[in-house]
Amino acid sequence: MLLVPKYDLFVFDWDGTVMDTTEPIAAGICHAFEAMGYKNPGMQAARSVIGLDWRKAILTLEPDFAFEHYDLFEKAYRSYYLAKERDIGIFPGLEDLLRKMKAAGLRLAVATGKRRAGLDRVFAQTGVADLFEATVTADESAGKPNPLMLQMISEMTGVDISQMVMVGDTEHDLWLAKNAGCAAVAVSYGAFPKEELKKWKVPVVDNVPQLASALGVDELLA
Repeated sequence: MLLVPKYDLFVFDWDGTVMDTTEPIAAGICHAFEAMGYKNPGMQAARSVIGLDWRKAILTLEPDFAFEHYDLFEKAYRSYYLAKERDIGIFPGLEDLLRKMKAAGLRLAVATGKRRAGLDRVFAQTGVADLFEATVTADESAGKPNPLMLQMISEMTGVDISQMVMVGDTEHDLWLAKNAGCAAVAVSYGAFPKEELKKWKVPVVDNVPQLASALGVDELLA
């Protein structure tokens, strides 16, 4: 199949966009705050910081957090989250779309708030590492929405940022795209409510067929 791509590079956020991790991440954040004796921020607030680097996420939820507690917070979070992660997969239908995009010669990348160790772990679990020619994690770059992630991906791939599209489920992903100067598509099945994403005046999709259409690759699912 000869497919004329709408973009030269398709960049995906991971948590809440590719992998269905939103709820356990948010629950793990709430668990860790309680375990450390802090007020539980609630699931809605916890969802709102998914994708930010950890320190920014923690301080957003608890400005008075004492960072000598950071290691214990992370340990409490990991003990909760990792037990859940092993039962989580990629959103239904998305791996099929990604594999068809790759087979059609389209170029894929990942820009994630995960650390490298975390991304490598879920790549091993899901078996999709081969689909992405470039990946950048939060500990290798500046956290979202700093544009450095997409700038690094541009350097790795040789693709100008103006020819990329960022696919994500949070305002942090949309800010990243805006700050870097590339197109964006938002998915409504992740961390942020659809009504919040629609304020950005970018395509907001509810499922994989709609995502394929927004990316200009819907014929791959025909």
